[in-house]
Amino acid sequence: MLADMIERLLDRHLDDAAQAQAREGQWLPALWAEVEEMGLPLALLTEDQGGFGLSFEEAGEALRLLGRHAMPLPVVETMAANQLLAAAGLPLAEGAAGLARADDLKLIDGRLTGTVPRVAWGEQIGCLALAVGDRLYRVPRSGWSVAEQGTSLNFHPRPSLAIDWAVDASAPLPHCPLAAGATVRAFQIAGALEAALAMTLDHTATRVQFGKPLQKNQVVQHELAKLAGELACATAAADLAGEALARGDTLGVAAGSLRAREAAGTGAGIATQMHGAIGFTREHRLHLYTTALWTWRDEFGGQVFWATQLGRAAITAGGQGYWPMVTAL
Repeated sequence: MLADMIERLLDRHLDDAAQAQAREGQWLPALWAEVEEMGLPLALLTEDQGGFGLSFEEAGEALRLLGRHAMPLPVVETMAANQLLAAAGLPLAEGAAGLARADDLKLIDGRLTGTVPRVAWGEQIGCLALAVGDRLYRVPRSGWSVAEQGTSLNFHPRPSLAIDWAVDASAPLPHCPLAAGATVRAFQIAGALEAALAMTLDHTATRVQFGKPLQKNQVVQHELAKLAGELACATAAADLAGEALARGDTLGVAAGSLRAREAAGTGAGIATQMHGAIGFTREHRLHLYTTALWTWRDEFGGQVFWATQLGRAAITAGGQGYWPMVTAL
């Protein structure tokens, strides 16, 4: 039911013109108003908290759908931020929210200062769920200024925020915001790969070279099979991350997130290659998905970060504990 509601919403408001506006850094107020009216920012909260009572795992189809439509606004970030704030007993976001971890911030005489790099739509969000060490802070919009403008690989705003805020409340950190962010990104990656595969199948079926459709060439069929395989891996990896996050298993999130990120890079490359030179152009719709895949692959930890977590765990487990660690995932 939720997926059907999201599908209808995005069909109404998220056309190519809206995507182009978002890529110019313009907020889409009509789309965000409908997102809020639907209650999507609260979907991961319990029913007692005013939400849908969905876990990250149960919300997977909705999160994949947002990826499949290359949702340009920080919807999944707000969903994850609200879930984290609610779990910590802090007030929920009013409007859009950001999610970040920045352990190098300083807390001196009750004032939190420092810089949080590359926050999605940092000038438009109303608050930031910010983890510093083992504490969670709900930083309001008045608590930061833009330190440096920036954009992501899919041309959406990613400014760095200079925090200077007199702390009025904080709470123990319920779970790692990077794990939550990496999990929602994994679901988005799976959705974007699904869209890229559909576009690639259509293109290779209709594009004729040497008197026959591209799809009739064996080498193209092999590449399509590889792209479908990467989609299957990303989907399973996202489900793994969602299940692991639900039980507080950061190592499982690392494994699922890392595999989804690998699929993002490989899948985007295959889809672009199968489209030929046109796949690189900003005007072609495939660009919405390949640039989104590259962006999501690198956010909330990135491949090196999560690979390092797995590597450290393997070394710690040692020869006797390595196989039980792997099979436990």
